[in-house]
Amino acid sequence: MSHPTVTVRIRDALRYAQRRAAQLGRTQQLELGEDLFIRIAPGGRKFLLFCLDGEPDQATARAIAEVLGLHNPQYGWHQGATLRSLTVIETGAEELG
Repeated sequence: MSHPTVTVRIRDALRYAQRRAAQLGRTQQLELGEDLFIRIAPGGRKFLLFCLDGEPDQATARAIAEVLGLHNPQYGWHQGATLRSLTVIETGAEELG
């Protein structure tokens, strides 16, 4: 049985994932584009962007931080074993875990 395709605005999808991260206390991951992904951390006040081939740009991170309503976000980089991710953390969210 196939399910109908539903079109959702990216802003709505991001805010929905942020609410789920806060309510469930679990990381939520979305595919934002052909090679762009976001992981919203539990609590919904920090996230990371990554690409499977390349690096995300800070302009995209700033736009997402604005959509998610982060106050005074701090930007940085995290180098994993195979991917380099752009991290965004709302000031004070690091104490939340």
